[in-house]
Amino acid sequence: MLPSRLIALTMLAMLAFAGNSLLGRVALKDTGIDAASFTSIRLLSGALVLWLIVQSQRREAVRQGNWRSALALFMYAIGFSFAYRELSAATGALVLFGAVQATMIGHGLWKGERLPKFA
Repeated sequence: MLPSRLIALTMLAMLAFAGNSLLGRVALKDTGIDAASFTSIRLLSGALVLWLIVQSQRREAVRQGNWRSALALFMYAIGFSFAYRELSAATGALVLFGAVQATMIGHGLWKGERLPKFA
């Protein structure tokens, strides 16, 4: 049986992803902003919030980045910003879910992880 905290956090994460998708669609459909500008604002505001969190905790921030991860985040963000204008919410959710699962499974296999055998 799963702990109620895990279930609650999973539900919160799912609601946050759905809300992000719906807000992104509204921003791109009902305003004059283009997908590239929208993506730039999203990524810069996210970086600013992360910087503020690190500053508020008074810890030494890691001064080293990972450009491959940054590029992957940018490709994800720009791809979905343009897709929000063309895809339905259901299709977008299915594509996102499939892409995330394929990435996680592919990375695990590449790192040598294997699925356990079931009885």
